[in-house]
Amino acid sequence: MAEITVIIPNYKGKDVIRTCLDSLKNQEFKDFDTIVVDNFSNDGSLEIVEKEYPSVRLIKLEQNFGFSRAVNEGIRASKTPYVLLLNNDIRTDHEMIGKLYDTIRESDKIFSVSAKMLQMDHPEKIDGAGDYYSAWGWAYARGKDKSAERYNRPCDVFSACAGAAIYRRSILDEIGWFDEFHFAYLEDIDIGYRARIMGYRNVYEPEAVVWHKGSGATGSRHNDFKVRISARNNMYVVMKNMPTLQIIINLPFLIIGFGIKALFFIFKGYGRAYLSGIKRGYILCRQGKKFPYSSRNFGNYVKIQIELWINAIRRFTEAIF
Repeated sequence: MAEITVIIPNYKGKDVIRTCLDSLKNQEFKDFDTIVVDNFSNDGSLEIVEKEYPSVRLIKLEQNFGFSRAVNEGIRASKTPYVLLLNNDIRTDHEMIGKLYDTIRESDKIFSVSAKMLQMDHPEKIDGAGDYYSAWGWAYARGKDKSAERYNRPCDVFSACAGAAIYRRSILDEIGWFDEFHFAYLEDIDIGYRARIMGYRNVYEPEAVVWHKGSGATGSRHNDFKVRISARNNMYVVMKNMPTLQIIINLPFLIIGFGIKALFFIFKGYGRAYLSGIKRGYILCRQGKKFPYSSRNFGNYVKIQIELWINAIRRFTEAIF
């Protein structure tokens, strides 16, 4: 039995899926299976996988259920102690899987390990070195657009970016899989948050390198769909993972943070999409389920809150300077 299952959600990935799957053939670590979960693509990418990669297991969904559902279908079909999630617009370094595997096995308390994601078109720049989350209610990629040379040290992060990260299956079963209410965006922040509440770690491993094309499914960094869904999910992450007292403590930060985002997207021409997302986020908060609070995890909540304040200061400083 393999040690790792690589799960690749695919939606209209005709132009990128070959690069992704071909790069997996060159891995030095061989003890893994690969599953592609297709979200009802109609661009020919499903046929590419089916005809050109017979060793890859293909799961065909009957409609586009989004990233979270696709990932969960892959997890459900896997039998390995670790699952490695990979976007379809990723090219992997030949040591990537082995490096992630070695790092996650260093401690049973490590839930996830995030790869060093470089920009495909500008490989000297970081696309993401793990994810941060702050008291402003903002989630953001650590190191985005900065020099890759500045991110050569392993460290703990708030959460792993699910575009290229390995997860421990036993902890997934404990805290719950990816929340399908998210559809796409911030689902990795949510699951990393839940792991942190339970006392587990999320780690960044700089020697596990991938190159990310970015916006492979949506086509650009900002668009109506992405802005609307991200705004909705931002509200949901807060409601779901913060106890009521913590929400009250962070309320001034959250009001300012969401207000700044609203002004930013209004200036960018996406104000209506952002405000629509906030409205939908309020509705989703009433539909979704709150992660259960336990006094046993009080110390973890305190550690998380301190980190949220530190990340808020860090993000504010970065924005100014």
